[in-house]
Amino acid sequence: MRKCASLLILLVFLGGCGAEGPPVQTAEEPATIAVTRWTAKTELFMEYPPLVAGEKARFAVHLTDLSDFAPLTAGQVVIELRSPGGSVKTFSTDAPSRPGIFGVDVLPSEPGTYSMTVQLDSPNLKDVHELGTVTVYADATQAETASSEVEGEAITFLKEQQWTLEFATDTATERSLRESLRVPAEVQPRTGGEAEVSAPVAGRISATSPIPAVGTSVARGRTLASLIPRTGSPADRATLEFAVAEATHELERSRKDRERVERLFTAGAIPSRRLEEAQAKKAIAEAKLRAARSRLAQHEATRSAQGDAPGNAPFLLRAPLSGVVAESHATAGASVEAGEFLFKIVAVDRVYVVASVPEAAVARLRQLSGAELEIPGVEQPLTLGRPVSVGQVIDPDTRTLSVIYQVSNRNRLLAVGQAVFLRLFTSATLRATAVPESAVVDDGGRPVVFVQVTGESFERRPVRLGNREGGYVHVLEGVAPGERVVTRGAYLVRLAALSTQIPAHGHGH
Repeated sequence: MRKCASLLILLVFLGGCGAEGPPVQTAEEPATIAVTRWTAKTELFMEYPPLVAGEKARFAVHLTDLSDFAPLTAGQVVIELRSPGGSVKTFSTDAPSRPGIFGVDVLPSEPGTYSMTVQLDSPNLKDVHELGTVTVYADATQAETASSEVEGEAITFLKEQQWTLEFATDTATERSLRESLRVPAEVQPRTGGEAEVSAPVAGRISATSPIPAVGTSVARGRTLASLIPRTGSPADRATLEFAVAEATHELERSRKDRERVERLFTAGAIPSRRLEEAQAKKAIAEAKLRAARSRLAQHEATRSAQGDAPGNAPFLLRAPLSGVVAESHATAGASVEAGEFLFKIVAVDRVYVVASVPEAAVARLRQLSGAELEIPGVEQPLTLGRPVSVGQVIDPDTRTLSVIYQVSNRNRLLAVGQAVFLRLFTSATLRATAVPESAVVDDGGRPVVFVQVTGESFERRPVRLGNREGGYVHVLEGVAPGERVVTRGAYLVRLAALSTQIPAHGHGH
């Protein structure tokens, strides 16, 4: 959605200039001088007419905060002209006329060569741009010889577009990057990170306890389901009823015997031992009756498959490890057999990433010095430690060798079974010009970058790429160290290059 919105905004910028028909022909205006400078804090893009002694010149000072590439919305801008003799004249404005654009009127009094400096003093940022020398002409005729900083054909992408859309640049620098091999990989459970839960006995799954759905996170020891064991003689109801009747009769007889023994003991006719024996018989008879009734109730519950019989002692199926439920074949009220597979639990806090290295590249694994994991949807690759194992047996079907890394997955960026890529590094390194990988755009099947020549002018540069590491890529041809490349919004600059309408170069200051 963000990209679609950006494209719509870009089309508005590109098409707005021609919305009212062709431009009206006016008298030829003097050439505008454009200057672009960068510091570690800000980017300065300044447009102004050639300077003539005694004539006021309007400077359009564009200032961008390089921490977020947003326009400066407050602050004072001072333009200083210093003569060779040391005299200084300053011209300033206390606020931008529009976000990012400061209009400053400069009125030089004497012709000559001056050193020019632009100073920024905002509430959160202070910066100075030394611009070198500038010429103040004696009259307008001499000023016509002045030229702008823009050279050759370039792609125009205005500051108003850059500030509105997702846009950023970075400086190409020399970096030492290791040679690497990018291979496909798959996320798999770690050793001991998956377990199957089966029914320990034949029975019926209780309908009163909730069964976790697939994808549910469970802690070790959590109850997954309750299993009501099946009665030993599930079809012989008459025998179970007879056992209840027999136990009832035995309990009644033992109760009467206990009452008789208590009377005799009270009269002193028998020893206490006889009373204890009578009490024990009564307790055993009560237990037999409870067991007989429980077996009958269990039989009835099993036969009807409704509810749980009172007094049942179910088997509790618990999670053997913490993780997520990957499979569930348990249904409340369903009958299961002993050993039947019910749940699969997979630990996801730590997982294995198993790479498949082509047979032809196996020799390079002897120089393996590290790896990075490329996760879909994550800009920066994840640096990995030492491998768990480097295989020694080629898979006869795929003709590949396995390299396994263990990865912490507490933030759940990886899903078991997910297809990813591993970049395996060797010990060989190369130092060359490098740019962020986000700066490289596929343009008709060829990698290109867009170099910022001036504040609003860009060049399309086909490049030849080399090693990749840590989000950077070597540019062996096409970009020189120190040049600034578009790292965010490069595709939008490409659209501007393809547009048939050319934005107007003027700004409303």
